[in-house]
Amino acid sequence: MKSSIRTLESSKNDLESGFYNWACFKAQQAAELALKALLWSLGNPKPGHSLPRLLSEIEKLGIEVDEDIKEASVRLAKYYIATRYPDAWSEGVPEEYYTKDEAQEAIGYATKIIDWVRSIWKRLSGRG
Repeated sequence: MKSSIRTLESSKNDLESGFYNWACFKAQQAAELALKALLWSLGNPKPGHSLPRLLSEIEKLGIEVDEDIKEASVRLAKYYIATRYPDAWSEGVPEEYYTKDEAQEAIGYATKIIDWVRSIWKRLSGRG
């Protein structure tokens, strides 16, 4: 989870610096790291980068995933490749295709997923 939190902070720094594509990508990464941390803590580590699939693995362990968390994961999943690779676009570079609003939205979704993971941990540990 430490990596998740630090990556989210880096995403916020990129937002403030105007590196919107990187802010979006790092928000996706922060959410991915949080979901993987949860899976590790449950004794079921999984590889991969698809947030919806990681959530599916969490559901298989009997943890209910709210629709807003699923929606956040789908939205963030779209920032995994196109934010970084120029050949994902017919012209130009990724830096030309992302806005401040998108970066803010991505950070919001990542924060929602990270908070959800924390709430699951609290509930499973009997502290929530």
